Amino acid sequence: MTESTKRRRRWTNVDQAQLASLGGGTQEEMPRVHLTRHRAVALAIFVLSAIAFLYFVLPKLAGLRQTWDRIGHGAPGWLVVAAVFETLSFGGYVALFRTVFVRGGRSRIDWPSSYEITMAGLAATRLFASAGAGGVALTVWALRRSGMARRMVAAQMVAFMTLLYAVYMAALVLFGVGLRTGVLPGGGSFAITVVPAIFGGVVIVAALLLTRLPNYVERRIHAVSRRTSRGAKLRAWALTVPGLVGSGVRGALEIVRSRDPLALGAVAWWGFDIATLWASFHAFGSAPPFAVIVMAYFVGMFGNLLPLPGGIGGVDGGMIGAFLAFGVAGPLAVVAVLVYRGFAFWLPTIPGAIAYFQLRRRVASWSEGASQYPDLESPEAAPA
Repeated sequence: MTESTKRRRRWTNVDQAQLASLGGGTQEEMPRVHLTRHRAVALAIFVLSAIAFLYFVLPKLAGLRQTWDRIGHGAPGWLVVAAVFETLSFGGYVALFRTVFVRGGRSRIDWPSSYEITMAGLAATRLFASAGAGGVALTVWALRRSGMARRMVAAQMVAFMTLLYAVYMAALVLFGVGLRTGVLPGGGSFAITVVPAIFGGVVIVAALLLTRLPNYVERRIHAVSRRTSRGAKLRAWALTVPGLVGSGVRGALEIVRSRDPLALGAVAWWGFDIATLWASFHAFGSAPPFAVIVMAYFVGMFGNLLPLPGGIGGVDGGMIGAFLAFGVAGPLAVVAVLVYRGFAFWLPTIPGAIAYFQLRRRVASWSEGASQYPDLESPEAAPA
């Protein structure tokens, strides 16, 4: 057995109890959105009201109407560039998916399947709340139906999220410190630069510390999870989360050490999305310093934590507020952010909905035979 294979088995060696925290469990049916008529109407009213306020009411407030009227005169070339950047961002997401979930060996998941899984997941994330939980559930389901072992799904799902959000946290630290110290142009107050940088640094340190989680703690997860009392379940949960995250972070580090170029998909996902915002500024005027765009973008993205479909209102307001804190002109910031959000929110929605139904047909055509990764189910891969 090669050293690479040993490392791969080691970081995919996650207790089955940990999978439950990802929503996998033994569920084999495709995640569906169960909406009553009342809930569907309420969701539609909220989305339409939020869009109406953001795109029609807000621009007519004092000092904004004149700038909004310029949207019909925005530079078409820059808008095309913005659309291209957003498309490339989705491409980066697919590439990252491939490097994490399809790394050597046999797999039913080819490039078309990767596209369908990621785009369907993105559409679910855009349209529903819970910080992307719907997209994660759909991805886990598709991976399981492809024949991937539960343990592998658990570890690699966390590794995928680790790689994706490592870029987010690193950017908060680098750009926050750079702006505050003057190394990067744009300035900014302590609250809008150093505070986010501290948050990013704490998350990074905590994730790295979890990789040092002793093996006996992981064994304890298995022992405690077998008990049935409520207190035992709570203790099992408290042990499961650190163990799962630690295992996923170790897997992410293994991928980085492999120097797989597709791992740069994490950078492409964020980088091209930010470039879309940058192009949106240029379509209606001059853009602020790029470091300011990056920092305001990531600060605004905290709005995704709010229980709002696709972060509508939360992300938009967060980004606009961040740009105002950096001294960007309000009218230009509002128009640029809303145009960017039009690309980021709506561009993947229709292709993602189509991919959802394509994925259903593709999975139905897959055989429900033995796992494509039997080695991960073998006793050799059992928890140490």
